[in-house]
Amino acid sequence: MGSLSNRKSTLRIVYPMPIFLVFLLSPCLAGNVPANFVFGDSLVDTGNNNYIVSLSKANFIPNGIDFGKPTGRYTNGRTIVDIIGQKVGFKDFTPPYLAPTTVGDVVLRGVNYASGGGGILNYTGKIFGGRINMDAQLDNFANTRQDIISRMGDLGAMKLLQRSLFSITIGSNDFINNYLTPILSAAEQKLVSPETFVGAMISRFRLQLTRLYSLGARKMVVANVGPIGCIPFQREINPNSGGDCVSFPNQMAQLFNAQLRSLVAELSANLEASKFLYADVYGIVDDIIHNYESFGFENANSSCCHIAGRFGGLIPCGPPSKICSDRSKYVFWDPFHPSDATNEIVADRLLDGQSDDIWPLNIRRLIQS
Repeated sequence: MGSLSNRKSTLRIVYPMPIFLVFLLSPCLAGNVPANFVFGDSLVDTGNNNYIVSLSKANFIPNGIDFGKPTGRYTNGRTIVDIIGQKVGFKDFTPPYLAPTTVGDVVLRGVNYASGGGGILNYTGKIFGGRINMDAQLDNFANTRQDIISRMGDLGAMKLLQRSLFSITIGSNDFINNYLTPILSAAEQKLVSPETFVGAMISRFRLQLTRLYSLGARKMVVANVGPIGCIPFQREINPNSGGDCVSFPNQMAQLFNAQLRSLVAELSANLEASKFLYADVYGIVDDIIHNYESFGFENANSSCCHIAGRFGGLIPCGPPSKICSDRSKYVFWDPFHPSDATNEIVADRLLDGQSDDIWPLNIRRLIQS
């Protein structure tokens, strides 16, 4: 992880103006962005998996304990996109595509297509049964786009989509639940090199992001893959790491991220009037993990919601789980996902951070552009 772990924690939040002005501007920012469209995996799923037959679900306690109830979010509270939406002034959380209430004029304010277990590659997450991978999420967005056109006409729909915010947070499952799946992936790792696998991901992702552009998206925030070798699950199944972050998964993530940044630059240069942002979630979360005390955390390696294992990373969070006494002190909510407190730090730095957090500009400046 090299220099990433030496990043200054003082970059946690960077406000280009006094804080009270930032919050006064929030409704104005929401006016600049009529809708919020979300693509991704369980890091940003707000309930789509509630409506499919899948082993990957989070619509049960103690998930959502700080949200008021379980909703299908894989955390104790809000996702990163929930928090960004709140901070820019959206009145409601962006609803899941498959929810029966996500119909009519609701879709004009945005839709969440993310699915727990979903990935860039269509084979990813097969161990869960049902999941909605990126290609299928784009199919669903195409359906929404037709609904918008039917309500606003071609020109009105085009203008709405060009001003809307699109975020894509996907790729972790292509490693965790595909190339790095314990036992099941052993043969693939022998036949397919990390470089070849990552190359296939990037090639597919290029097609997907280009399709999203062709469907009308112009302002797109593309998150990279976080330090997946540091999640409690990876620490648990790799005892030889001595409890530290596991090197190989992180190396895979960094290999992908380097090519993803180049892809974002390529698409921005080649697709007319597009604005792609590269969100360095890896760097931000790595900073939090290695400097956790300076961010107010007490634990950076274990699951708050836990059942078994040294780090509580062996079994997913569920009704039999125990939960930590103060969830705001844990970086990780469960074996795979960050807590609400971590998500808020990440959201703040993507919204107002400098170019080493999000490049070439932050989300607030994208919205104002």
